[in-house]
Amino acid sequence: MSTQINIFITGATGYLGGSVLARLLKHPQASTFKITALVRSADKAEKLKTLGVESILGSYSDKDLSFLTDAAAQADVVFELANCDHLEGNLAILEGIKKRHAKSGKAPILIHASGTGEYFSLPLAIIMDDARGLHGDSIVYSDLDSEKLNALPAEALHRNVDIPLIEADKNGQVKTYLITPGTLFGVPSGPLVELGVQNTNSIQIPYFAKFALAYKQGLYIGKGLNVWCAADVDETADLFVLVFNSVLKDPESIGHGVDGYYFAESTTYSAIEVARIIQDTFVELGFGDKKEARPFTLEELEATLGPMWPLFATNSKGKGDRSRALGWNPKASKEDFVAYVKGVTKKALASGN
Repeated sequence: MSTQINIFITGATGYLGGSVLARLLKHPQASTFKITALVRSADKAEKLKTLGVESILGSYSDKDLSFLTDAAAQADVVFELANCDHLEGNLAILEGIKKRHAKSGKAPILIHASGTGEYFSLPLAIIMDDARGLHGDSIVYSDLDSEKLNALPAEALHRNVDIPLIEADKNGQVKTYLITPGTLFGVPSGPLVELGVQNTNSIQIPYFAKFALAYKQGLYIGKGLNVWCAADVDETADLFVLVFNSVLKDPESIGHGVDGYYFAESTTYSAIEVARIIQDTFVELGFGDKKEARPFTLEELEATLGPMWPLFATNSKGKGDRSRALGWNPKASKEDFVAYVKGVTKKALASGN
């Protein structure tokens, strides 16, 4: 790479992406970075400019995505954190990366968030099952299980995007690193939060609190026995930077492509645990007249979550062995997760939604 490192980041003001950008701005080599962020509004672009970040206005939902290709074609490193399931947007970025490779003869770096999305997020969705809340028994995948992970069907969530990124790595056109978090929790902080441009809310847990608020009771699906792993948002952002630092040192020093999965997890929880925490918080604050969480009825599931409801009742358990071998050392505990769920529930009650 040249002395100046050109970085393009999408999802830059999102829950996770904003935390990653905050760390890049404080990076020891930040003076050598030229950072360009994808943002939706001119207001956010102006505020990011005060931090030394250039912006491109647009989103993955735009009809013409050539701006993604153009931005990626100028980048040594791309951080993709906007929407891991948007195939057209990710392919537009990949096209730009391939152009960069064809022109320079060097493989650009792609650090891709596989498992989080702008609109809808599920933990480690590539390894979900169809438990429907009835059990917590499932395979615990390690991010070192390269053969098993790459044998997962193309129909698994996120794989439609992951597969072409991995194929481009095989072809030598890019070095692909897939960082795959569990359920994200925690309250981010930093310069983007202080500017008021970063989303400070996760997706899954506020969803559950919102549904519970509507029915005035903590709710779960089936028996609520399905288990997910979880990771703190700031510690997950640390993992992105840890991978980035290793890549800066030597792109070949760590696994990429077929060996490029890095799981982020530090604790686990079951759906019924979340429902009970929410219900206990309701009781504590005198909301509603129920004392116990209960299962959704099928009619409620279809009305609330629609045909996607089985996705919220899956098991998704992984171990970040490759991440830890790299030096990632998450500290967030089950107690931290419980405190976050309580805080989200209190916030939902205070705001009424």
